This record gives sequence, structure tokens and C-alpha cells, in this order.
Amino acid sequence: MPSTADFPDVRRPDAATVLISPWLVPEPRFQRPAADAVLAAWEDQPRPAAMLALATFLSTDGSHVLNYAQWTDDRAHREWVRTRRPAAIAPIDEALPGIRRPGPTRYRRYRSHVPEERPAARPGFVATPVFATTGPDAQRALADTVVDLLGRARVPGLLGAHLHLAQDGGRVLNYAEWADASARREFLAGGTADRLRAALDALPGVTAVPAVPAEHADPATADGPARPSDSGYQPYKTLVNVPSPRPR
Repeated sequence: MPSTADFPDVRRPDAATVLISPWLVPEPRFQRPAADAVLAAWEDQPRPAAMLALATFLSTDGSHVLNYAQWTDDRAHREWVRTRRPAAIAPIDEALPGIRRPGPTRYRRYRSHVPEERPAARPGFVATPVFATTGPDAQRALADTVVDLLGRARVPGLLGAHLHLAQDGGRVLNYAEWADASARREFLAGGTADRLRAALDALPGVTAVPAVPAEHADPATADGPARPSDSGYQPYKTLVNVPSPRPR
């Protein structure tokens, strides 16, 4: 049986491929059932050793579930998609109609900033700012800027910032772990955030984008937000198929 936890080991060294995908739900009450359904689907099927862990997060605006899947390599994941994904997804669609999946983005973790005094704290809140980039050079420049600036600052409540580069060169995602949502709000209102925004604005080929691509968001309705651009999440559950080789 796989083990469960409430947040993943983002820095595990054997995760060469990270697949991050939002599942948009019709109403906030479907978030937990959707997350439970995807985890149950994995528990009920044979899991390749290349599948290391799957973490689920609930967006604070109620619009979607974020899935964060760690694999050893792309080839193994693509083979699973080809041979087993339809059978795994069908029961979820039957039980929870109305879920929409824009599809995963393939990332690799590039660099992390982790304050030395808080390396093992458990995050109560996760933020995932996303940027469109014009290629690998812009990706690395953005990630290096974030990590280097945070390394020179003291940010209360920040437990870690993990920069992920999309394999196609078109996106960077900052998986930022916080003690709680209030710590992030205080950071966004402070001078370090202002300096970081200014530094990123000065980079060529970098543009902030919504957490979920706009073309996949419905027009505004009375039932929920029109565009789930909120990048704040509550950690929910993580299925660990292969224990991390890195001590936690």
C-alpha cells in the first residue's frame, strides 16, 4: 500500500519529471471529492516504479484542484498515458461529471531557496506564481533572479521557494511553501516583494500569467469565479508510491 502525507518532498533527487495539472470543478464542494477520486484511482491500479508521488492541493478560490505528480522520467509517464490513463480517468468522470482538465505542463525543478533555519517545517499554504517565458535563457534568468534575491533577504514565514522550468521553455512556476496564508500576504505588502517585482519586470521575455490558462476558464457565472488565476492552495493529500531517498 502507498503511504500518504499532506505535502510532497519537492526536492527529492529522483524526480526528473514533474507534471503539474489543474482540474477545474463546477463548484467548490467538488474539490475534495475530485482530489480523493484521483488518489483513489491510483491506489486501485498497479503503479509503475517510475511514478514516485502524487500530491493534491485545493485552490483557495474553490475553482480547481492542483495535481503535482513526480516521475523518474517522461518516457515512463507517456507509456502510462498511452496504456492506462483512459481506464483510470473513466470512473472519475462517471462519478464527478463536469470536471475539466486543461492538461499537464511538464516541468523539472531547477533551483530552490530554503531558509536554513526552517528546512523541515510543514507548509500550511502553497503559492504557485507562474510566468510565461520566451525560452530557456529567460527561464533560467527568472529562476536565478528569484532564488538569488530571496537568498539575500529574510522573509518571515517563507519555508521554501522551488523554481520549476517547463520542458518546452515556455513557463516557469515557483512552488512556494509558506507557514500560512497570512505570511504570504505580509510578504506581498512588503519591500522584498516590491524589489522582486521590479527585478522580474526588468527581465526580457518574462510575463506573469494566470495559474490556469484563460482559454480554459468559463465566462463569469453566479456559481463561481470566471478565471481561476488565484495561485494560493491548501495542501490536501499526497500519495507516496516510492519513498524519497532524501531524509525529511
